[in-house]
Amino acid sequence: MTALRPERESGAAYGDAAEHGSSYGQQPYEGSGVWQGQGQGHEWSGYPQYPVDGAAGYGQQPYGQQPYGQQAPQPGYDATAVFPSYEVPGTVPPYGDDETVALRASDVEVARRTAERAGASAPEHGGRAARRRAARRHGRHGGQTTAGKVPETPGKPAGRPTEAPRSRMEARRAARAQKPGAAVLVSRVVGELFITTGVVMLLFVTYQLWWSNVLAHQEAGSAAQHLQQDWASGKRAPGAFAPGQGFAILHIPKLDVVAPIAEGTSKAEVLDKGMVGHYGEGSLKTAMPDARTGNFALAGHRNTHGEPFRYINRLQPGDAIVVETQDAYYVYKMTSTLPVTSPSNTSVLEPVPRGSGFTAPGRYITLTTCTPEFTSKYRLIVWGKMVEERPRSKGKPDALIS
Repeated sequence: MTALRPERESGAAYGDAAEHGSSYGQQPYEGSGVWQGQGQGHEWSGYPQYPVDGAAGYGQQPYGQQPYGQQAPQPGYDATAVFPSYEVPGTVPPYGDDETVALRASDVEVARRTAERAGASAPEHGGRAARRRAARRHGRHGGQTTAGKVPETPGKPAGRPTEAPRSRMEARRAARAQKPGAAVLVSRVVGELFITTGVVMLLFVTYQLWWSNVLAHQEAGSAAQHLQQDWASGKRAPGAFAPGQGFAILHIPKLDVVAPIAEGTSKAEVLDKGMVGHYGEGSLKTAMPDARTGNFALAGHRNTHGEPFRYINRLQPGDAIVVETQDAYYVYKMTSTLPVTSPSNTSVLEPVPRGSGFTAPGRYITLTTCTPEFTSKYRLIVWGKMVEERPRSKGKPDALIS
């Protein structure tokens, strides 16, 4: 780069005669040093060498046909010492342009160009026109920069391109594209239905397997307590009991079962309340425990709602089954079982039940429940034969004491 230098004090232009009648490159200044030729070039021995555009004027061959750019500066060259700079406070010293040998732009323009190269916006003090030009170039709301990246801001990573401002039509199209389609809506509805169904089924299973037992045990325990209080107070029940009315208490010591016995086998009025129902209605009517002969038949849930007969399949021949009434204790011994039979097989309720092994009239007990567990497809039957009738005045039988 060719640097500018101040004119001589004489006011002579480059190429004109100087004070001593010579131009630059032809006659040296007076002093201890003189131009000495070395080959085709010259060297000033008094001052350090510096390049110029030409000895006789711009555009001519400098210093003895030596091309510009090949003359290397001598060691110790200091341009500021030879040509001191003149600085004005508040301004940037002018310097030559790389290509046009002209003054560069002001410091504001230089700062703006530097900011554009770095991907930032122009300085605020460039004037209203400069700010408007910067807004048109970068977008009114801080769009994408010339480098294609977003300026780094606190809390936001730099270098990620932002979406250019869109028209209203483009924004509407983008909004419609973001709306879920019919297949997505259907899948969401189906998924919500499955979730709701699963929750309902879980609640139903919880109610059936746990909460129904809690309620049934409470109701059955309350019914047995009221029945014993009535017996203790001397209240006597009539010979015929109304459907759902409790009249006895069933004890199965081996299974730790204590459940009130009510008249009838209604699911809602008797069985679902945790009680044991007596077959005492219509064609399925059976004898009472105080009858001289007959079959005292009972039904109960095997699962849920108190499940008093859940484990009667574990009874073995000789296990005690005790029926407690207001006047006496009736003790039966388990004799036989029928693991599976049809729900329509009512012959097991006859005075001499079929399949029980009994051949003559007697005082029998029959327990019926569903099988397999948690289903009502078949029936499980357990039979027993009375071995003792003990008045309450004599106290509890041995089966309830041991």
